[in-house]
Order: sequence, then structure tokens, then C-alpha cells
Amino acid sequence: MFSNYKPTWMVEAVYKITPAQLKKLGIKAVLTDLDNTLIAWNNPDGTEELFTWILEMRNAGIPVVVVSNNNSERVARAVKKFELLYVARALKPLPVGINKAKKMLDLADEEIIMIGDQIMTDIRGANSAGIRSVLVKPIIETDSWKTKFNRFWERKIMSYLVKKHPDMDWRGGIE
Repeated sequence: MFSNYKPTWMVEAVYKITPAQLKKLGIKAVLTDLDNTLIAWNNPDGTEELFTWILEMRNAGIPVVVVSNNNSERVARAVKKFELLYVARALKPLPVGINKAKKMLDLADEEIIMIGDQIMTDIRGANSAGIRSVLVKPIIETDSWKTKFNRFWERKIMSYLVKKHPDMDWRGGIE
């Protein structure tokens, strides 16, 4: 019933995903949500851990593209210091923004993953676009007012999914 919300993997944090794990699975590029996935929604400056993760991906030749429902000014300001490509106003859970990012990369669907902290937008969007997905725990416990409604429904959907798929659990990587 809710299979279009089921992530391929569930990982504690985006920083736990390594280039070695990605390469082992044939993944050549990462699409990622912005707020509460890469940065706290209320702090666009990021952390040292994020800078290190992006540098590791860049050094491994794995592009990281931010796919966010936020407006272009917000996303551009947040990703400027990281020198990342991005798609703003992505309209997730529709596949529009994810498909736009896929075209930027010119890779096969199986060579791309989407990472995000919300099953209602990020995971469903990835599944709609035909790519694998990684659900990560939100960086901080609070959300912007726009996300609070989704979190209510996410708890209900996750409860259903975990009962139906007992193997769904948080891991330290995507292996």
C-alpha cells in the first residue's frame, strides 16, 4: 500500500555514506535534499563534517547535486560555499526536480541515488523518478512549519512500513 514511500536504505546520517560504499554498488552520483539532510533547516552554514564529506565525494569523482523544494535564493546561498550544483523548487514528491538533476548528470538511473530525511518528499520522489533512495535521520529534531504536517503522516507510514518490512532499520552505511 505505501511501497512508493519505502526507502532502499536507511542510514543514520548522510556522512556515514562513503565513496567506497557507493562505488561498490555502481553509484556514480548523489542527489541530496538540503534542509535537515545536509544542513540544519535553521542554520545554512553547514558543519565541518559536511565540508569533509563533500570533499571526500569530490575527490572520489562522485558529484553531489542538491535537489530542494526551497526557492532558488535560499538554495544558492546554502550551497555556494560547498560549490555544489542544485535544482531549486524541485516539486518533490513529483519527479520533476529529480529528473532535471538526472539530466544534468547524464547517467543511468541505477548509477544515481537520492538521499533525504523525509519519506513524503525525498523518498517518494526518488521512487517516482526510478532511482534508489536513502532515508537519513534529520540533522536536528525541529522542523520548519512547512515540514511539521509531513512528519505527522510520516510517522504513520513508517509504522506501517516497518511492520510490513521488519528488515527496515537504521544502519551505519548502505552496504
